[in-house]
Amino acid sequence: MIVRTSARSTTVSINVAESSHTPSPSTRRRWLALVALMLPVLLVSIDNTVLSFAVPALSRDLQPTATQLLWIVDIYPLVLAGLLVTMGTLGDRLGRRRLLLIGATGFGVVSVWAAFSADASHLIAARAAMGIFGATLMPATLALLRNVFTDDGERRFAIAVWAAGFSGGAALGPIVGGWLLEHFWWGSVFLLNVPVLVIFLIAAPLLVPESRGSRAGRFDLVSVALSILAMVPLVYAVKTVAHDGVVPIALALLAVAATAGWLFVRRQLRRPEPLLDVRLFQRPVFAASVVANLVAALGMAGLLFLLAQYLQLVLGLSPMVAGLWLLPGLVGTVALGLVAAAVADRAPLHVLVPIGIGVSAVGYAVGTMLTGHSGIGVAVAVFVLVGAGSGFTETLTNDAILAAVPPARAGAASSISETAYELGSAFGVAVLGSVASAIYRDRVVLPDTIAAGDRATASETLGGAVEVAGAQGDPGVGAALLDSAREAFASGLAVTAAAGVALLAVTAVGVGVALRRGARQDDAELALPLRPTDPAGSTDAKDATQVLTTGAR
Repeated sequence: MIVRTSARSTTVSINVAESSHTPSPSTRRRWLALVALMLPVLLVSIDNTVLSFAVPALSRDLQPTATQLLWIVDIYPLVLAGLLVTMGTLGDRLGRRRLLLIGATGFGVVSVWAAFSADASHLIAARAAMGIFGATLMPATLALLRNVFTDDGERRFAIAVWAAGFSGGAALGPIVGGWLLEHFWWGSVFLLNVPVLVIFLIAAPLLVPESRGSRAGRFDLVSVALSILAMVPLVYAVKTVAHDGVVPIALALLAVAATAGWLFVRRQLRRPEPLLDVRLFQRPVFAASVVANLVAALGMAGLLFLLAQYLQLVLGLSPMVAGLWLLPGLVGTVALGLVAAAVADRAPLHVLVPIGIGVSAVGYAVGTMLTGHSGIGVAVAVFVLVGAGSGFTETLTNDAILAAVPPARAGAASSISETAYELGSAFGVAVLGSVASAIYRDRVVLPDTIAAGDRATASETLGGAVEVAGAQGDPGVGAALLDSAREAFASGLAVTAAAGVALLAVTAVGVGVALRRGARQDDAELALPLRPTDPAGSTDAKDATQVLTTGAR
C-alpha cells in the first residue's frame, strides 16, 4: 500500500515490510538514544585526525621505516572506506544495533592493542583492525537514526546533531591529541576510546531499538570482494598522487579500481538481491545529494589539512593552540547544521543546498587573501565560513539520502553517504594538497649557501623548510629561507582557495539543477494513479516494500 501526500511536493510511502517493527520509542528515549549514538561517531571522527599529532612521539619509540609510518597513518582510512558499503548492507541484514555493538566492542579491544603495540608492524595491524570495526559504526548510527526518528523535523535535527558530532570530532582530534601528548605517552590517544565505548555498550542496549531490513537473503562475498577492490585501490591511488604525483603505481591502482567498480555495478544490476542497489543513483535527489556530500567533505578536509600547517608553520602556533583557534569553525559547523534542520521545511532543497555550498565558496574566496603575514583572523574567518557551509550542506544531504530510500535500505544508503565523505576527504587532501604543494615548490626561493641535500628537503614541503632553516649555522640564511618558504606556502594556499571557489561554484549550480529535476519528477509521480512501484530487479518490489521518495520539497 502507498499513501501519498502533496504537502510541499513530498511523496510519502509506507513500507509494508517495515510496519511490523518495534514502534517508535518515546520522545525522551529517542533523544537519549541520539546521545548514545553520538559516542561512537565522535570516536571515529577523532581517530581520523588525532594520530597526526602522535606521529613524532611514536616514531621515536617504535622507529618505523618511512614506508611503515605511511601505512600507520593510511591503513585506517583505507580499510574504513573499503568496507563501509559492505558493513552498511550487513547491518540491514543482521540488525543495525547488533552490528553496532559488535563493532564497538571490537573497536575498543583493538584500541588497547594499538596503544600497547611493541613495534610498527603490530601498530599497522591494529590500525587495520580499527578500520574494520570502525566501518561498522558510522553507517549503523546514521541508519538507526532513520528508524528511531520517523518524524521529518525530528529526523533532520537528529541528523544535524549527528553531522555536528562528526565534524566536531575531527576538530577536537588535534586539541585532544595535543593535550594527551603533553601529559601522557603516544598510546593514550588510542586508550581514550575505551571508557567512552564502555559507556556506549551499557547505554545502547537500553536506549536504542533494533532494526533491520525485511529480508536477510544470501550474503554475496563476491560483491564484497569487488567493492573492496574498487574502494581501497582508489583511495590509495589518490593518496599516492598526493605524495608522489602521477606515477605508474597510481595509474595501475586506478585501473584496478575502475575495473572492479565496473564489475561490481554489473553484478549488482544482475542479482535479484544485490549487496548495494545501484539503481538508487537513478534518483536525482539521491545522486545529487551524494555528490554534494562528497564535495562538501572535499572542501572541509582539504582546507583543514592546509590550515593546520598554516597555523603551525606559518604563524608559529603550537598544535594545541592551533586546534583551539579552529574551534570557531566547529561552532559554525554545528550552528549552521542546526539552522539547516530548522529551515528545511521552509524552502526547497534545490535552493538550500546550493546556498550551503555557496557559503563554503565564500570562505574559500576569503582564503585567496591569505599571505605569509596575514593576521590569524583571516584564517579563522575562512574556516568558519567553510565549516558553516559544510555543516549546512551535509545536514540537508544526509537527510535527503536517507529519506530517498525505504527504511529497509537505510544501512546501505548510510554507507553510501559515509563512503562519499571518506572519498571526499581523501580527494580533498590529495587534490587541494597537491595544488598547494606544486605552487610551493615553484615559488620557494632557496639561499645559495644551503647544502644540496637540504635544498631537496626544503623545496619539497614547508615542514622540511622549517627543519632546514632551524639547522642553519647562519641565522640570516635560516631567516631568509623561512620567510620565502612561508610566503610560498601562503601563495599555494591562496591559489588552492581560488580553485576551491571554482569547484564549489560549479557544484552548486549542477547540484541545484539536479535537485530541481528531482522535485519535478516527484511532482509528476503525484499525478499518477496509485499503484505499487516495481523497478526492474528491485528487491523492494519482491518484498512488497514500496519505495519512499522524498523530493526536493
